[in-house]
Amino acid sequence: MTTYTITLSDAEDKALGVVAFSQDDWIQNAVKERCRLAIEEIVASEVQRKLAAGESITGSKDDIVMAANVESAAERQARMEAEQAAQIAEAGGV
Repeated sequence: MTTYTITLSDAEDKALGVVAFSQDDWIQNAVKERCRLAIEEIVASEVQRKLAAGESITGSKDDIVMAANVESAAERQARMEAEQAAQIAEAGGV
């Protein structure tokens, strides 16, 4: 399990308190919901990939996510930047 800590300025904390009954609950809910959506996307993609490959689908959603060969956002950004640099180089540095 991973723990993340965030720091809000006094102004940010006050502003979040205007729109959220509990700042901590709001932050926890926002992160958990985004994770839930990403898990659903990964599981759907893996189920389709496995069906197309004739592979069996086993385990929980967490098991499927952990076994999935997925690219993180940081990895995807680095790959895209490298591809863009290669395209520029191929075009003669335009």
